[in-house]
Amino acid sequence: MVSKDMKKAREAGPRPTRRTVAGLRTGLAALGALALTLVGVVGAAHASAPDPDSFRFSVTTASAEGPDDRRIFDFVAEPGAQIQDQVAVSNHGPAPVTFAMVTNDGIFTPTGSFDIRTSDQEPQDSGGWFEVQQSVEVPAGETVIVPFTITVPENVTPGDHPAGIVATVTTAASASGPGVGVESRVGVRVNLRVPGEVVPSIALDGVTATYTPSWNPFAPGDVRVSYEVTNDGNLRVAGDQTINTSGPFGIGASSLDRGVEGIKELIPGTSRSTAATIGGIWPVGPVTTEVVVTPALVTTEGEAGGAIDVPAADLRPVTVTVTTWAIPWVHLLLLAVVALVVIGVRDNRRRRTQRLEALLARARAEGRAAAAAEPATEPGADAVSAPGEPAPTAPDALAEPAQGTRAPSSGG
Repeated sequence: MVSKDMKKAREAGPRPTRRTVAGLRTGLAALGALALTLVGVVGAAHASAPDPDSFRFSVTTASAEGPDDRRIFDFVAEPGAQIQDQVAVSNHGPAPVTFAMVTNDGIFTPTGSFDIRTSDQEPQDSGGWFEVQQSVEVPAGETVIVPFTITVPENVTPGDHPAGIVATVTTAASASGPGVGVESRVGVRVNLRVPGEVVPSIALDGVTATYTPSWNPFAPGDVRVSYEVTNDGNLRVAGDQTINTSGPFGIGASSLDRGVEGIKELIPGTSRSTAATIGGIWPVGPVTTEVVVTPALVTTEGEAGGAIDVPAADLRPVTVTVTTWAIPWVHLLLLAVVALVVIGVRDNRRRRTQRLEALLARARAEGRAAAAAEPATEPGADAVSAPGEPAPTAPDALAEPAQGTRAPSSGG
């Protein structure tokens, strides 16, 4: 017969032996050593990465001999052509640095500054036409010339294809925690124009105007205008912007041109949002807002603009007109308050008149009721003659005998 203690021991499973405990201790020690090794590797990697505060570098245009005075690269190339040029990567820090060379498509930031796509984005246009070495090691205080080649595709669309070539280095950011790096990059812009059927064109989209009245009924309101300018052509363009507003029959006409920042450059396929406020608009009903953008071609130093024939007719201004209602809500509210006050005073006066008339009618009714309720004179009561009326006569039995008559005497 199996005892209860033995049954519980069997259900609990086999007890660990000394060999098992020793094996566990050996495994834990190995894991600890592996963790320390990984920590050491990570620490070494972070230590080998350059400190962002201890290095400075620059990238400029260059010839085979060294940096030149070009600001950017400007190329005009036919489909299928190859372009060869160089950039100079300079290390101004106290230690050697290995830079990665990256090319990508050109873009514009919301503030209007030129940039290229980030390293984790694949190029969709001319940023993928480059051939350049993947990395370059630059000793401290020295400059290295890095050649590159651009091969224009045979079936490329005519027009502008901006790009950029940059040198990048990733540094450890201790403030962001282990394993987090910060990519620093400096580069040069590349303008590449392909001849052919070029069309400089812009479009205005999403034009809206909103009227905001002033809470002061004796002050005008504002019109807030917002819209988006899109380069729907294939050439880089700039644009001057003007906003005009006016009420019915030209009442309160106003123009805003200096307060709207012009578009310095808009590359093909990109857009720029603009918003502006025009003051001094009175709420007189429908307000017409007209947005006018006049495009212009963008040229840069060294660009062979004469190599491409640009149709001047496509540079005419683009105009979009919208209408918004400037309703005088504050004035209407003020009129409503005045009307309510006038109606209240009139009704109060009418009620007072009706109440007075009711009191007078009640007084008249009470007077008539009091007069009708007085008692009549009783019979036999002494009559009181009214002034001017003859007094009542005595009865005949009491009348005195007439003068000259004798009273009957007795016999004898």
